[in-house]
Amino acid sequence: MVRCSSVLLLVVVLIRTAVSYNYDKVLEYSLLFYEAQRSGHLPPDNRVKWRGDSALGDKGQNGEDLTGGYYDAGDFVKFGFTMASTTTLLAWGLISYKDAYKASGQLKAGLSAIKWASDYFIKCHVSPNELYGQVGDFALDHKFWGRPEDLNMSRPAYKIDAQHPGSDLAGETAASLAAVSIVFRHENPEYSALCLKHARELYRFANQYRGLYHETIKGAAEFYESTDYGDELTWAAAWLYKATNESQYLDEAQHHYSKFRLKERPNEFFYNKKVAGVQVLLAQLTKQREYLDAAQAFCDFTVDYQKKTPKGLVYIDKYGTLCHAANVAFVCLQAAEAGINVQKYLDFARRQINYMLGDSGRSFVVGMGNNPPKQPYHAASSCPDRPEPCGWDDFRHRGPNPQVLYGALVSGPDENDFYEDKREEYVYNEVTLDFNAGFQSAVAGLRHFELKHDHRHRRNAHY
Repeated sequence: MVRCSSVLLLVVVLIRTAVSYNYDKVLEYSLLFYEAQRSGHLPPDNRVKWRGDSALGDKGQNGEDLTGGYYDAGDFVKFGFTMASTTTLLAWGLISYKDAYKASGQLKAGLSAIKWASDYFIKCHVSPNELYGQVGDFALDHKFWGRPEDLNMSRPAYKIDAQHPGSDLAGETAASLAAVSIVFRHENPEYSALCLKHARELYRFANQYRGLYHETIKGAAEFYESTDYGDELTWAAAWLYKATNESQYLDEAQHHYSKFRLKERPNEFFYNKKVAGVQVLLAQLTKQREYLDAAQAFCDFTVDYQKKTPKGLVYIDKYGTLCHAANVAFVCLQAAEAGINVQKYLDFARRQINYMLGDSGRSFVVGMGNNPPKQPYHAASSCPDRPEPCGWDDFRHRGPNPQVLYGALVSGPDENDFYEDKREEYVYNEVTLDFNAGFQSAVAGLRHFELKHDHRHRRNAHY
């Protein structure tokens, strides 16, 4: 008995020494990045001291209050489509890996990050068939380099409605609010019910009035085009089924899945392509062989056959390289939660995330690890302390950003692992809301599996 316990202890020690990254700290820092992206009136417990209240005049076309939400990237436009996609992924991670947020001491901050977005979506949903999907004009915004607190340009607001639909935008926002309703079911039942009410209305709107949102919100097409809306309709219906257990939503999700031919194996998972997430979520919800096989086909292709850099990073696209890798790592961790190839997908996710944290030879997360990025393409963090002025000279400055944008995951290296830490090289050094979403949730998943492993070994050692 003593000898067996000693062997188990040795195994646990070996596994722990193999894990060289503090996932708790990564979660904390990623949540700090989201705090740095906040728009509107900041709360008293704001932890990012170089940020203050901003864009307090954001209004809809009829004077509706549209303050709050998140700035999309290093600029100051609020894009509803990617903000909603980000929120769905963060909520999914918190639903699945709440133990990781608790263990890291980040549950309160995690809840706050999600609610900051959902509060904004509720403001944007001004009537059952009317949703604001963008605040700020990119052409105007990109003439300005400085702090959000100093914004001085017009910030028009753009919406979809029954005459100008956007099933993708409304569907993704419905999915995010359904997921948020699950997060707050026990934390704040009244708020959970409010989110679910809006999710139901938005799904009905998305389903009844079909169209692509960027055909109405023209400015979004250049940056966040949506190529289809079948995946968002299916995604929204599946999340509503998970939130309500009402069979109508599962029936509709399965109908959409068939009608929009979502059974084919995708190559990626990101804001514009939700199919892999749909397949995994339906596999979890139904345990049906069709969805389990689809989820496994995607993850096996990703792990075994998808293009990799020489150092082992999954390479899907030159822009947002790390985001793409983190997203597929997260969705395959979710496939593992459904009981599919658990160890294989866990090992894969760990390799991808640890590449980003330092296994590649450097960190790609601002403010932590070995040789992290020091010049992220991010206007506010490039500014000196107030009241010093900030402008295009700060963009051109060759030194590190004066404000450390803790936790931001940069776009990342090219297919040969080459990366350049220069502010103007946004293909390498852009930061965005959606870059961190799958990353943060994958980190939470890895921490969750650590906790499960430790618990199992403590229990075995006890016996």
